[in-house]
Amino acid sequence: MIHCCNRSLNKISFTLIVVGLIVLMSSCGQKSRYPGPLSPEESMKTFQFAESFKTEIFATEPLVIDPVDMEFDEEGNAYVVSMIDAYKPDSVKGKDKIIMLKDLNNDGRADTAIVFAENLREATSVLPWKGGLLIAAAPNIMYYKDTTGDGRADQKEILFSGFFTGNEEAQITNLRFGIDNWIYANNTGQAGEVQFKQNPGGPTLQMRGSDFRFRLDRGQYELTTGGGQFGLALDDWGHRFFTTNSLHIQQAVAPKRYLTRNPYLPSSLKSGVMNISDHDPIMFQISETPYWRQERTDRRNKEYKENKLDRVEYARDHFTGASGGTFYGGDAFPEEYYGNIFTAEVAGNLIHRDILELSDSEPYYVAKQGKNEKAKEFMATTDTWFRPANFSVGPDGYLYIIDMYRQHIETPLSIPEDLQTDMDMNAGNTMGRIYRVVPANDNKAKSVKANLKTATSQQLVEALTHKNRWWRTTAQRLLLERQDKTVIPALKNLFLQNGDPHTRLHALYVLEGLDALDAEIVNKALLDSAPGVRENAAILAERFPACLNALQRLIEDSTIRVAYQATFSLGAYNEKSIIPSLAKAVLSHGKSSWFRAAVLSSDAGSSVELLDELLKSAFTEKAEDWKYDFLKELAETIGARNQKSQVTALLQQSELPTITKLPNALASIVKGLSTGLQNAKGTTDETKEKLKAISGEAGDDAAKSLGSLKKLFTEIIGK
Repeated sequence: MIHCCNRSLNKISFTLIVVGLIVLMSSCGQKSRYPGPLSPEESMKTFQFAESFKTEIFATEPLVIDPVDMEFDEEGNAYVVSMIDAYKPDSVKGKDKIIMLKDLNNDGRADTAIVFAENLREATSVLPWKGGLLIAAAPNIMYYKDTTGDGRADQKEILFSGFFTGNEEAQITNLRFGIDNWIYANNTGQAGEVQFKQNPGGPTLQMRGSDFRFRLDRGQYELTTGGGQFGLALDDWGHRFFTTNSLHIQQAVAPKRYLTRNPYLPSSLKSGVMNISDHDPIMFQISETPYWRQERTDRRNKEYKENKLDRVEYARDHFTGASGGTFYGGDAFPEEYYGNIFTAEVAGNLIHRDILELSDSEPYYVAKQGKNEKAKEFMATTDTWFRPANFSVGPDGYLYIIDMYRQHIETPLSIPEDLQTDMDMNAGNTMGRIYRVVPANDNKAKSVKANLKTATSQQLVEALTHKNRWWRTTAQRLLLERQDKTVIPALKNLFLQNGDPHTRLHALYVLEGLDALDAEIVNKALLDSAPGVRENAAILAERFPACLNALQRLIEDSTIRVAYQATFSLGAYNEKSIIPSLAKAVLSHGKSSWFRAAVLSSDAGSSVELLDELLKSAFTEKAEDWKYDFLKELAETIGARNQKSQVTALLQQSELPTITKLPNALASIVKGLSTGLQNAKGTTDETKEKLKAISGEAGDDAAKSLGSLKKLFTEIIGK
């Protein structure tokens, strides 16, 4: 255990270190290219906010070293991941720690640190679970628990294994408990063969191109849409946003479970991810550009110019090290900050804020800047050692900044060797700061004592009404862990009577976690006044056939995201009866490739019968580019499936007057069907070449190409 009650002594020690460094540099007869560190108090003086905020110290070295993540448990204890392994060779790795911080005198500042776990290799993230912690440390996700009460973990178990162990900046991380009772994690799309150790005979997941989610209460685990790096934000309605270096905020728009249920879906519709920023790649840096970065950029740009490449690299003012995207759901900031996403930029020494607005025409959000942040950041500093890797929101409702505080943050793999000669990649490896951001007029940060561990189940139900999401989410998790079914009546009343849609949704998912949902409750949720509740009800309606009628009505919902989810959820039924509703989705939202993917993701939505339904409407009355795209995508899906009756029916439909009166409709179908048949299982190389030729000719003479395609299918493919 580390005690640090004499803070003045720490400041004196820090000053002596800095003085020593200055003397050492002077003795060498030259000024270092890279400035030295500042004390926490000095560093805070350089922080510049766009609006009325300030920072307070929550913890500093030696209590925390190289912090990259922090989570509060149900008692309000803060657990910090110390990534001491960062940028060290493999031969010396295995020194990471999880530190539990306590504020014993309730002054809002940690004064005691207990080593909860040590000798970890490349730990990146923690999440409270069943009185212990889930820990992400590639290649594993583990469970550690203190069963003796001394604050140190003595129960240790590997839950999942097989994650990517290469680049430490691209490993499994960001464990987050979602509103839907699933736990999510970023995997950066890296390869890996993941197994669930509690189910040795279960499936092995091939992780490449995906992120990860799991439910320990039900032993479930699966791939999710993504490629998220370090930074994962889940909003109140379950939407997922993630950070990847130069792209500071992307959204997982289409869940992978839908995009993969139809293996014949065209690859052009399978991404599921959208960069939602309307202001990338610009940021507003006020710190100096490091010498090595400017020199490396100049060299690269010179090389691009010499090779006549249309490419430019920037040394500053462009996102390159975005990290730690975090949803603010606290109650200590002004109301307009609720629901914002905060993202750090470790290379630019700043903190960026995004305001999310739902698009009018697409099923994703648009990330916008605040009115006072058009030419400045939420917070920036001139201290080049400030490395805000991540954030946390505590029981007190404040935003916490996790600052690794290092002279250099870039992996040495990305820096030319000659530029590393005067760079100390270990400078700062005994430092780390955690700051609390508070409104400037908040003269004393409120001290909130979390007491949910000892709360009764009924008190946890009441906590679902709290304005600070930390309390609601923690209460939901604890109710899920306890499985106390005596609170089911209270949860149903809360769902039916509470005026806050956030509370209603928490109650709905606690009922789901207690296996207490039924079609009656879900049908009521499908009619809820809040779009976010209706959207989640559509997901839950996939389990209850009695909800089908109400679910079909959501196709015409006034909120585009609700209609989008309803389109996906209808596909779970995969019955002919849903085809008229899917046709409505095409007619209303077909301009959006996201909606077209949602329709085509099911067998019913990618059938000839769907085209039959569209031809009964005004679909072909007006020529529009998106209609040609849809016809090509539909035909490609039918071709890739290569079901003889469906292909034959599509070939026959192609000659109908309702199709041929659209100028490019026939060509679109021929191109799509030819492409799909090329990708169909069993198609020979010789046949593929013939199909390519037919597709290439379709734009010149679609009718002739159709004839060639019919003949080829009759004689060879469809036999």
